[in-house]
Amino acid sequence: MSREARPGGAAGLYRNFTLSGIITSDGAFLPGESAGLADGVIRLYFDGRGMPDSAAAALPPRPAIPAETELFAARNPLPFFGAGLLSELSEEEILKRADPEDANGDGISGRPNYDLGYVGRFGHKAQIVTIEAFARDPLFNHLGITSNPLSEAQRAQLPVDSSRGSELGPAEYPLRDRDGVPDPELSADQLFDMVSFVMLLAVPSFSFDELDRRAANGGAVFDAVGCGDCHTPRLEGPRGPLPVYSDLLLHDLGADLADGVTENEAQAQEFRTPPLWGLAAVGPYLHDGRASTVAEAISWHGGEAVRARDAYAALPSERREDLLAFLEHLGGREQASAGLLAPGAPAPTAGELGGPIAGLSTAELNRFQEGRSLFDREFRVSTGVGSPRFNGDSCRACHFDPVLGGSGPRDVNVLRHGALGQDGAYVEPSAGSILHRASVDFASSVAAQSGTTIFELRQTPHLFGGGSIESIPDAAIVAAADPEDANGDGVSGRAAWLADGRLGRFGWKAQVPSLLEFVRDAATSELGLTLPVLPGATFGRTTDSDGTPDPELSQDQQTLLLDFLRMLAPPARASAEDPAAAARGEMLFDAVGCSSCHTPMLQGAAGPVPLYSDLLLHELAADGGGIPEGAAARSEYRTAPLWGIRLTNPYMHDGAAETLSEAILQHAGEAAQSGKLFADLPDSDKGALLAFLSTL
Repeated sequence: MSREARPGGAAGLYRNFTLSGIITSDGAFLPGESAGLADGVIRLYFDGRGMPDSAAAALPPRPAIPAETELFAARNPLPFFGAGLLSELSEEEILKRADPEDANGDGISGRPNYDLGYVGRFGHKAQIVTIEAFARDPLFNHLGITSNPLSEAQRAQLPVDSSRGSELGPAEYPLRDRDGVPDPELSADQLFDMVSFVMLLAVPSFSFDELDRRAANGGAVFDAVGCGDCHTPRLEGPRGPLPVYSDLLLHDLGADLADGVTENEAQAQEFRTPPLWGLAAVGPYLHDGRASTVAEAISWHGGEAVRARDAYAALPSERREDLLAFLEHLGGREQASAGLLAPGAPAPTAGELGGPIAGLSTAELNRFQEGRSLFDREFRVSTGVGSPRFNGDSCRACHFDPVLGGSGPRDVNVLRHGALGQDGAYVEPSAGSILHRASVDFASSVAAQSGTTIFELRQTPHLFGGGSIESIPDAAIVAAADPEDANGDGVSGRAAWLADGRLGRFGWKAQVPSLLEFVRDAATSELGLTLPVLPGATFGRTTDSDGTPDPELSQDQQTLLLDFLRMLAPPARASAEDPAAAARGEMLFDAVGCSSCHTPMLQGAAGPVPLYSDLLLHELAADGGGIPEGAAARSEYRTAPLWGIRLTNPYMHDGAAETLSEAILQHAGEAAQSGKLFADLPDSDKGALLAFLSTL
């Protein structure tokens, strides 16, 4: 769904996080940090390595998963819709629906969760009382951002009364870390603004006034099968009745959904009834995102909900469809889409960033737009994503900055790992070098193989101009190779010939020979999707054992993605704010040796391709390097094209450089001399060179 275009919504499977811990003798869950383990939240994301700050660079490759850890549980991000309205509800309004002993014998025994005596209302287990804690806790646990609690004066100025339980949890004490950045990292004003935003975030508009016959019938079905016993249609707030469709209580949902996690008074199989307002726009569903559709979510209900689930399953298909139509009217229907793109959003036109190459026919433009929509589409568990590990649930999950087909921030970096044998040779883990971020096996975590000693982050590269790069003949690339440095200039680029005789040109290690293979490699390696058998294609997997019929990405879908990438235009040059300085910077770019690898132009099938890359492998690592791949050794990397560089930070293969200046200074190996020459330039010349780069 188009959540990330509207901050405050939910998120796809690739944004799941993992809780870890142990089970005590009395059956309680003890989070990792409380049990003395490495961490309570397994972070498979960027962890500070490679940053120029010495304290960050000294961090271990990633937290180890201790042997004592015996439980992992996935969590899918919750939407913040209407959080301020929920915070205003009185405790009495929530408690009056509690029936912990099932005194009325209806099989429903909802009960509240508490934190230090206050009724919880936020979180999958209603374990959080206040919006301030709801904001500060994830900021610290997921982003590593420290903060101080709001002052009483600030709380008095918040747009929604936050006095209830304001002293609880993370809201009562400073949150600190040891990363060398002064704490708090979030200012008091920034926290105030963030909490205010969450408090004021509206609920997607309902469309009851547009109920068609089917949806109207579905409302009666909702009541008849017992959905409303937990998904209470209305709670009474100080501003009037709220169509929450939740009682905000804990309910036993059965053994199939139990994840072993106890939080405050919530047991392993208990979860808060999630509000249904905005339901149409916030899939996937359930606490771990295992349900691709609302119908799947209903089918997973057990425990107290088993009677309603079975009544739904026994309905004629037409009545089931009526119920689903009714649920779509509970907000979000107008915003729902298959990915990030808002419904009806126009595609960029030729000349715009993220748009197609010029001169396409109407049929080609339609293919470009269809491929772009598929690039954005989120694949779900039911469509084969994972199998069982994955880094993203769509192509757009990584390639979205600043537009579809662009690069990605550090938190979508891919992590590769391996080890060195006694002879110093690289040893790849049996499951492959990619240490995936997530797994559709929601009861486990993706762990590094024992003995792993090498970890390497891979930054998401942008995909602009891929068709132009593919059009460059092999001979034009090979002509610039000088593997023995015959001319003695210290630059010894070499062609990335793969074992099957094809020339690699895509990827940080030039390990992929074509856009077709790039699509196939990413579909399997990053999304876990199987592909159609295609003669001559060697990348990607054609079968797996996840139960979803193969191929999970069809031939037509593969071709659509390929067409989109081939027609995705390179970024246009930007006008310089100071043309004279940029012109001087272009001369300095050549003078310090940048153009020795970042060749301004290669000849393509349709003319010059100004990509600022020779597409060759160069020795760039100063510390032995990372993971070998294709024809590239551990220390070798393909010269990255510079078109679009002004828009696609962070830089370098691991995202270690935040700015272009940092990126230049981090060049080592064959590029060390150029980095030194840049460092020795007067500030005005450095500024001129950077001004030139900012036009690319």
